[in-house]
Amino acid sequence: MRSRTLGTPRPGVPEIVLVPGLAVADYLLPGLAAWGEWTRAHLLELPGQAGSGEPPYELSVAEYSRAVTGWLAAHRPDPVILAGHSSGTQVVAEAAAGAAEVAGLVLAGPMTDPAVRGRFPLAARWAVEGLTQPPALTATQATEWWRAGPRRLTHLVGIHRRHRIEDPLRRVTVPVLVLRGRRDRLCSAAWTRRLGRQVEMPGAHCFPWSHPHAWSEPVRQLAALVSR
Repeated sequence: MRSRTLGTPRPGVPEIVLVPGLAVADYLLPGLAAWGEWTRAHLLELPGQAGSGEPPYELSVAEYSRAVTGWLAAHRPDPVILAGHSSGTQVVAEAAAGAAEVAGLVLAGPMTDPAVRGRFPLAARWAVEGLTQPPALTATQATEWWRAGPRRLTHLVGIHRRHRIEDPLRRVTVPVLVLRGRRDRLCSAAWTRRLGRQVEMPGAHCFPWSHPHAWSEPVRQLAALVSR
């Protein structure tokens, strides 16, 4: 699995490991850089997605999470804050439920809201969200989606649509921070508030790209909390 790192380790400050959304990763580099101003942050790309190598077969959400915990065990001996964006929140929720290396959990734009778990409601919300997405962001993601291909993207949408993030979160014992864009059409504030302590962000679902510094301070506060 490819990982990219920004920032410098700071004594007493946990590092952050970030898992991106559906088969894309580059769009999170601005947000990763914002965290890198006060700690070391890692962008971890899942097998078969973005810049990572191919898996032996199409994986489930639970198997993606085991890939994350395996990477943590091999590369991060100290406790970290584990973060995910969009469908990556489901993977990190599963990972945090059983990883001793995780001291705190960040869910940015969690998926999948029960109101849109059906195939057609989810497609409709994605379409509306896409219409408001800046062309520059779409261009950033298009190459990575092309690399994944329609078959893998269809598989990924299916496994994440059926996955209930609430189930692994019941087993998570570390502090959970939920970040939601105020104009996010893919997850409602009423639902995300039930997942953990919520802080609203400017922008829509991809606020880490459009407002990369907005999520820095809430996550820094979580880092201070878990370091104590």
